[in-house]
Amino acid sequence: MSHGDKTSDISKALDNWSKGVEEKLKKYPERKPEFVNTSGIPIKRLYTPLDFHEDEYLDKLGFPAEFPFTRGVQPTMYRGRYWTMRQYAGFATAEESNRRYRFLLEQGQTGLSVAFDLPTQIGYDSDHEMAIGEVGKVGVAIDSLKDMETLFEGIPLDKVSTSMTINAPAAVLLAMYIAVAEQQGVRPEQLRGTIQNDILKEYSSRGTYIFPPKPSMRIITDIFSYCAENVPLWNTISISGYHIREAGSTAVQEVAFTLANGIAYVEAAISAGLDVDKFAPRLSFFFNAHLDFFEEVAKYRAARRLWATIMKERFGAKNPRSMMIRFHTQTAGCTLTAQQPMNNIVRVAFQALSAVLGGTQSLHTNSMDEALCLPSEEAVQVALRTQQLIAYETGVADTVDPLAGSYYVEALTKAIYDRAEEYIKKIDEMGGAVAAIETGFIQREIQDSAYRYQKEIESGERIVVGVNRFQVPEEKPTDLLRVDPAVRISQIKKLEALKKERDNHRVAESLAKLKKTAEGEGNLMPPILDAVKTYATLGEICGVLREVFGEYQPSTTLG
Repeated sequence: MSHGDKTSDISKALDNWSKGVEEKLKKYPERKPEFVNTSGIPIKRLYTPLDFHEDEYLDKLGFPAEFPFTRGVQPTMYRGRYWTMRQYAGFATAEESNRRYRFLLEQGQTGLSVAFDLPTQIGYDSDHEMAIGEVGKVGVAIDSLKDMETLFEGIPLDKVSTSMTINAPAAVLLAMYIAVAEQQGVRPEQLRGTIQNDILKEYSSRGTYIFPPKPSMRIITDIFSYCAENVPLWNTISISGYHIREAGSTAVQEVAFTLANGIAYVEAAISAGLDVDKFAPRLSFFFNAHLDFFEEVAKYRAARRLWATIMKERFGAKNPRSMMIRFHTQTAGCTLTAQQPMNNIVRVAFQALSAVLGGTQSLHTNSMDEALCLPSEEAVQVALRTQQLIAYETGVADTVDPLAGSYYVEALTKAIYDRAEEYIKKIDEMGGAVAAIETGFIQREIQDSAYRYQKEIESGERIVVGVNRFQVPEEKPTDLLRVDPAVRISQIKKLEALKKERDNHRVAESLAKLKKTAEGEGNLMPPILDAVKTYATLGEICGVLREVFGEYQPSTTLG
């Protein structure tokens, strides 16, 4: 029987089956008149071989570690080794965060993920007036190389992979990390890890920017160039869809806006004279694991295929590693609820499973109490154990891309790919991601999606267990982990002592050299590294760059 005959037979049988179901629906209706996922993609009652054409297998799916990488970026995936198990951690002082890192490593974590406080993220020292009330609150306070030395004390940097969620001042924090490693006798070429270094999503989704887009892109491409020569194993950017999703985007928008930002970074690097196959293999991505299980699995697969196509066809990449999306995943913080926080353990488990079935390279699982406070050690341990249970007890890591060939998953993968590609075409017509951000297009799209999602919850159309359905009386939680406001006083005292002990003449010389480089066209990483080693503070270094580059002022309207 020919393929056409089989298709015809299935189509006829499906038609007959559907008619029978429609008759039964008159008596037993479905739960709602229309089923759609969070991206607005209609979900059919049944998926069949008509939704997946086997003759497209080699073009659209292929094999793991081969173009278009839909099925994964390594040939054996988790049969070789599991994904890197990270827990995003950092709070109060470097001393306290160091203790948490040691605890996590003792529990079997295989990579560190550093959270910085808000002043650090926007380039201010703890003694700055903008830091009042925020020191150590959402992450660890890092004012100078001294703090970074304490943060990684007793942790061999040639043995761990470290991810740092830092954007506008990413060059400074990376320089501090390199300097600490050198003190340990670890060469830069031995270091493994990632800096987020993704400023475009800050303008559209998160807000921890410092400089305008043009100098920000210069800093980013300087990091690309410097690390390609000196820190070759380091992932120089983690192009983040996570925060786009947290701001309220759909899964399709998360893929589209993230890859559009990726295109902008590649274009900036090529314009700066870098060879695509020299820097592209060190690009990495960061995605969200949200609630719609199959949509999330399909999202990761679609993103891999779409990025591979973009790199090969648009940028002419030749190295297969330049076409691979290697990505970190974090479970969705925006889905955690303060009501019935134990439910968050289950949410996180399913989200983590979707990331593993989607082929993530590293994973962070949120803690059950994060909607209430900084996570306790018990909650962090449960979150890490969730990953370990998936790895060691479920069997899902024993074969590559186990959901491939599912009629539903393949149809969703195609739908997400097609819709994300349409968004990227629209952004291209606007002049690219920077232009789309400057005109407010991306922000409006995210805001509209967030509004629709929230309205669905408020109307009861979307159920959130424990929030708008299945509520129970709850006592006010106690013994929550809070950061003592005295942390700022402690940090200020350390800063005062540092400025008395260091060679301030050397500091001034290093900052003058940095300013001169910023005013010219040289690579900014070497003078930043020199300044860090003199114990110039984060605020001092960013202050010099603010003086030269200015600060980004968002438009008061998005129209």
